[in-house]
Amino acid sequence: MLKKTILLSILFSTAAQAKFIHPMDFDGSEAQKQEVIEYIKDNVKKDYCEQIDMCQPSNLRMMEQENLDAFKKATKATNRKIMDQVIKDYCNSGIDMCSYSTILMMYEENNKADKEELTW
Repeated sequence: MLKKTILLSILFSTAAQAKFIHPMDFDGSEAQKQEVIEYIKDNVKKDYCEQIDMCQPSNLRMMEQENLDAFKKATKATNRKIMDQVIKDYCNSGIDMCSYSTILMMYEENNKADKEELTW
C-alpha cells in the first residue's frame, strides 16, 4: 500500500508540473500564459530552493520576473534554427539549464556569432 501511495504521488506531482513552452510557438492565449508562468515558478523554485540555498521570496520573485521578461523577448526571436539548437542544448541534454533567461542569453550570443566572420 505504501509503495502504491508513493508511486501515485510521484505520478501526480510529475503530471502537475507545467510544461516548457517554446517561445517561438507561443500563441498569446491565456492558457499558454498560465503555462509559462507555472513553468517559470516551478523552474525558479527548483533552481533556487532545491539546487542552491537561496530560497528567499525576494530572490524567487526577482528571478521569476527576469525569466518572464526573457520569455517575452524570446517570443520575438527570428532565427528558428538557432533557437531550436539552444533549446536542445540547454533543455534536452544532460545539463539542466532550461530557464528562459539562459535560453534568451544563449540565443542572442549564438545569433550574433552566426553573423560574424573571422577576419584578419
